[in-house]
Order: sequence, then structure tokens, then C-alpha cells
Amino acid sequence: MSQQEQAEIQFLEELGTRVRTMRGLRGMSRKVLAEVSGISERYIAQLESGKGNVSIVLLRRVSAAMGAHIEDLIPTIGLSPDVLVVRDLIRHASPQQIARAKEILSGHSTTHHAGIALIGLRGAGKSTLGRMLAKSIGWTFVELNKEIERLSDLSIAEIIALYGQEGFRRKEQEALADLLARKDPVVLATGGGIVSEPVTFDLVLSSFYTVWLRAAPEEHMGRVRKQGDLRPMADNRAAMDELRTILLSREPLYARAAAEVDTAGMTVEDAAKRLIAAVAPVLEKDIPVSLPRAVAQ
Repeated sequence: MSQQEQAEIQFLEELGTRVRTMRGLRGMSRKVLAEVSGISERYIAQLESGKGNVSIVLLRRVSAAMGAHIEDLIPTIGLSPDVLVVRDLIRHASPQQIARAKEILSGHSTTHHAGIALIGLRGAGKSTLGRMLAKSIGWTFVELNKEIERLSDLSIAEIIALYGQEGFRRKEQEALADLLARKDPVVLATGGGIVSEPVTFDLVLSSFYTVWLRAAPEEHMGRVRKQGDLRPMADNRAAMDELRTILLSREPLYARAAAEVDTAGMTVEDAAKRLIAAVAPVLEKDIPVSLPRAVAQ
């Protein structure tokens, strides 16, 4: 039996234990749970014994019938029991308490910004415009991926091949923490997928004045291909559909930036001027903690 198969069996057994324990805490018999959830008593018995590979929809019905949160039934193998306590506390915490907790857990103060961070899909112009912005305001320009490679002494491709996406995200967070330890403000160009890692992206949002650089999907694709780099958008008929799907899924996250600069249909020079104008209020106020979200068009 492979490790993956063993892990799946362990997961199902732990899931069954959680359902059984939760049912016991609620003082519900299997028969009552079956009636309330609309799921057969036999299936619930299989689930609790670790034999039932339940769908997410059925699991939702089980948790709702017990008046529980579905995430309370998901196994947290290897994690401290305190994780569940913290999760419950967060559900009832105020925004101020959550902000304070994040600061303590991350080990980073959010009382000031470390510079300006550019986020957006690949081909948005983060590197090109970031260098131009840094030169204009006299700050250091940093590409986060280059920092990861420098600290690891490996290329991004080698890191992913050796450690996988999880390992890459871990090194990305380490590089960001190393960058934040420096004193001088920087203009930071992040990777397009940084928004997929909640902790790292939140650290960017809280530590930098973030600007979302956006353009039309066709422009993103054209710029990437012009650079001779087709990853992860191979030259096929589905490429644009894939790009649009990626952009659509990330837009709500990119939109969390403090400012947005739309460079669609613009020359590099004009886009740079628009970016400089978007961050002008920040430079005048010594990079305050929070500013109203601005959209430069």
C-alpha cells in the first residue's frame, strides 16, 4: 500500500471519529442524525467507521444536522488541539482582535509599511514598471522570485522540482520575511500566484502599500509570449481560456490591494507615469498604515 493510500485511510478514519465524537457531544443517536440529515443510518455507520468516502455535500448535511461547522469535522492530523480553540475564538473576534492576533502569530508589526509592492498576473509589467518607479523615487527595486533564488541558491524551477509547490511557498514566505528585516523601503515585484498563499499575501498587504497592475487578458498573454516564456500558458487553443480562468479566480484577491492601476492600451512610459501618480500620496505621508483604495485610470 502506498503512502498516499495510507494517508487517505487515516484521513477517513479520523473523519469518522470526529463525526462520531461530535454526534456524542450533541447527544444524538445515529437514527436521529439519519432522520435530520436525510442520510441513511447505514451510511452514517460506514462514515463513522472510516469506511464511507463521503462527498462534501453529504458531509455538509451531516454537519448542519448536528449544528456544527463543516470545518470542525475535517481532520487536522498532526496539528495541535489548540488550533480548534483558536479557530473558535476567531469566529467571535472583532476586527481589531484579529489584526492583533495576526501580528502576534506572524511575528511582524503592522505599524508601518516597508515600501510599495506590485501584484498582478504575469505579464502585468510588475518588473518593468517597478524598476521605473524605483528609479524615479530613489528606492531599491526587488523581485521576490529573485530573492527566493538568491537565498536558496536554486532556480525557481529547481525549487519546485525538489520541494513542490508547498516548498516553494514556504521559501517565498522566508524570502519575504528576510526582506522585511531590512530597514530601507523598497519597490517589490511579487509573483502572480502569491495571492494563492493566504498568510504570505496577507503579510504583503499589511507590510507594503500594494498596487494591483492590471491589463486586458490579451495583453497579459502577448507580453508573456513576447518575453519568450509560455509557462504556464502553453501555446494552444485553450491558452486564453486558461488565462481568463486564472485571472477571474484571482481578481477578488488582487482587488484587495490599496490601489489599482489599469495599463490596458498604454505605452510603458504612460503606464509608468500612471503608477507614479498612484503612489504619490504614499510618498508624501511617509507610507502610512492604511490609505483609501485608489483606482488610477
